[in-house]
Amino acid sequence: MELRSVHVTRYITPLREGGSLPALAEADDGFNYVIKFRGAGHGTKALISELIGGEIARLLGLNIPEIVFIYLDEAFGRTEADEEIQDLLKASRGLNLGLHFLSGALTYDPVVTKIDSYLASKIVWLDAFLTNIDRTIKNTNMLIWHKELWLIDMGASLYFHHSWINWERLSVTPFAEIKNHVLLPFASHLEEIDQQCKELISLEKIGEIVNLIPDDWLDWRSSEESTQDIKNIYLEFLSNRLNNSQLFIKEANNARKTII
Repeated sequence: MELRSVHVTRYITPLREGGSLPALAEADDGFNYVIKFRGAGHGTKALISELIGGEIARLLGLNIPEIVFIYLDEAFGRTEADEEIQDLLKASRGLNLGLHFLSGALTYDPVVTKIDSYLASKIVWLDAFLTNIDRTIKNTNMLIWHKELWLIDMGASLYFHHSWINWERLSVTPFAEIKNHVLLPFASHLEEIDQQCKELISLEKIGEIVNLIPDDWLDWRSSEESTQDIKNIYLEFLSNRLNNSQLFIKEANNARKTII
């Protein structure tokens, strides 16, 4: 499993959404990408969440923009007039994450667009598995592009790594925050989808995705853990959640009973 690597050739515009300040940029392959910067907010941990979450979603057959490694060289940021953006670009030199820009896409609105209950169930399953707290009615993080639903912004997934404490316990939590998921009211096939997803996601595939994490994105631990040790923790965290999926399926179904 590999991701393509591209280099930024032109910074187009900031996308002022949330605190991470992503940007639209052109790369040397001629395509435009939404860049998630290593120098923003939660740093490379948000990039790791995007990478793992996006590629697992792709394993499940969900629509995800192509994810690429995107390089930002030292020349960027020198002529930027906005000091906040200039500082961000300087702090993000090197390897960042890019997602193919879906030109003309519209924000998903559950009132306007109804989606299939099986698709809703699969997305709810994914976000409960990844402990993604940020796909709510206020911020759906989904787009309609070419009449299909696309998932974006997985950066709020795997929130355990922001503290890196008690990760074993957190790996088997029911994930109560699923009650706020925008698609939960429509997710009426969670048990069936649980079996399908567990057939599609193998530990071998998860391991391949985790091993995509660049070593220099893991240079945030002050302990003696090696980069491979950290990758092993991500793998074990996801393995535990996969093997105990009945916990978050039960939580989601119980939450559905209170809102339908």
